[in-house]
Amino acid sequence: MLNEIQRFIRRYGLIRPGDTVVCAVSGGADSVALLFAMYLLREKLQIQVQAAHFDHRLRGAESDEDRAFVRDLCDRYDIPLTIGAGDVAAGKKGLEAAAREARYDFFKTLPGKIATAHTADDNAETVLLHLVRGTGLKGLGAIAPVRGSIIRPMLTVTREQVLGFLEEYHLTYRTDSSNETDRFLRNRLRHHVMPLLRQENPRLALSLSEMALRLRQDQACLEELSDPGGIVSVQRLRRMHPALRSRALERFLKESGVPEPEARHIRLAEKLVFSDDPSAQADLPGGITIARRYDLLEAAGGAETFQPVQICCPGEVSIPALGLKVVCQPAREVLDGPDAFTVDTQGPAILRPRQAGDRICLSGGSKSLKKLFIDRKIPVHLRPLVPVLCDDAGVLGVPGIGVSRDRRGRQWTFRFIKEENILTESRGYHG
Repeated sequence: MLNEIQRFIRRYGLIRPGDTVVCAVSGGADSVALLFAMYLLREKLQIQVQAAHFDHRLRGAESDEDRAFVRDLCDRYDIPLTIGAGDVAAGKKGLEAAAREARYDFFKTLPGKIATAHTADDNAETVLLHLVRGTGLKGLGAIAPVRGSIIRPMLTVTREQVLGFLEEYHLTYRTDSSNETDRFLRNRLRHHVMPLLRQENPRLALSLSEMALRLRQDQACLEELSDPGGIVSVQRLRRMHPALRSRALERFLKESGVPEPEARHIRLAEKLVFSDDPSAQADLPGGITIARRYDLLEAAGGAETFQPVQICCPGEVSIPALGLKVVCQPAREVLDGPDAFTVDTQGPAILRPRQAGDRICLSGGSKSLKKLFIDRKIPVHLRPLVPVLCDDAGVLGVPGIGVSRDRRGRQWTFRFIKEENILTESRGYHG
């Protein structure tokens, strides 16, 4: 199993020497195997290994016992552990989705790379789950090997290999009672469908997981080929193969503020592309309107913005258009939060809307602010109202998101204080 994990890490470049790898540990077999594997490989990979456990508070005393088990495991091997907790309630997408969202929100607060213990069996089950619900190529790609700071080093490791590894090293683990019921669709597939399919192909989990990884490569290739390059030309879209055109329109809709475009939204956009009316338009969820402007497809309307403001240091300034007060003080301590951070400035500090080419360096690496706002699902009409703190050398940070890691320092601390206005609405998306 260790060799398989190392091959997968090299294949996708998941870890580099010097990285801190935080293993997400529930206490179950897969996560215990992941943590101990990383512990054994720490010197060979030249990494620092930590652990994180999130208590969803869904199973009473059983949850308490899981937390105590993980703490004892980490103490035994002197592995630093961070514990988070939260009350989880079923939302529109169900309890499982709500628990996952709470867990990943916790992961976002942790340093380094977050390793989760998804196995080939999990990947295979996800393929079947998406097939049952209906999906396209993206859904068949199932679980991503890497997404931002999240890595999955065990996607080609089977559950059988995990159990063999635990037995070899005499490691115990916890069993989640909720996994034994047929309450959730994934469990029903695991208990009843997968065993039938394994009778036809004993290597089913690995076969489906490898298929999903190959399809992810195909999807990435099609995404790259469909990139309109910032200008959405109607004539170019008309000439595209339908597979590329649908992806280009999905990208356009996301950048226009539709966070999860559905097939009907893409069909509506495609209808505009082939319309004889050069000024046709269509309304989409979230108050978004897309429109033809002869050969261009664009998001109609647009938000108000605000004028750039210079921040005197030391000093403070209120920006009524944003409902925001900015205070700059000499640094007494180094802060690194979304609403207060410490930096060294080069030239005057300016608070302004995003500009083309703006980039910020976060835990997952350098990223354009345009892509960051899309990833954070900030609606298109609010993006011009998201303030960006910069100086002569570039972006210092974004209030509600955080400081650019390459600009942290010890000179000035900027604090961003909400006041009554529209920034409250904006910060709900990126704060």
